[in-house]
Amino acid sequence: MPRQKGFSLIEMLLVVAIILIIAAIAIPNLLRARIAANEASAVSSLRALNTAQITYQSTYPTVGYATSLSSLSGTSCLPPGASGACVIDTQLASGTKSGYSFTLAGTSGTPNATYQFVASPIAPNRTGNRYFCSFPDAVVRTSGVAISTCDYSVNPLQ
Repeated sequence: MPRQKGFSLIEMLLVVAIILIIAAIAIPNLLRARIAANEASAVSSLRALNTAQITYQSTYPTVGYATSLSSLSGTSCLPPGASGACVIDTQLASGTKSGYSFTLAGTSGTPNATYQFVASPIAPNRTGNRYFCSFPDAVVRTSGVAISTCDYSVNPLQ
């Protein structure tokens, strides 16, 4: 009987086992890299939001800081106005971007003299591990637990 060409079952099982071992090593690293990318995006978005608030305040001094993310955005920008200043993109104005949820709160005064942004992971330990916030001093701050009020007690990002 002539010898058949091909792989034996043992050889195939060895190849599958090696692929599974490599995948078990690589997948956690990919997840950590994705979390790090989401956190970097959240910090960048907070910086963009701070810049947008400063632009908004200087453009509309009688209003002060914007009271909503939609006021910083806009779809019809000819001409921009206090209810749609067109200084941030519409995805960020929706309140979610790259696995993080963004909220604007704490606006008060006439004109609005203060604000606070808080960036929270949508799925903690899957889309991000840290929480971020910022207020008019424009310093991005970070915490390992949910942030209810952003103030000087929250650690600045190093």
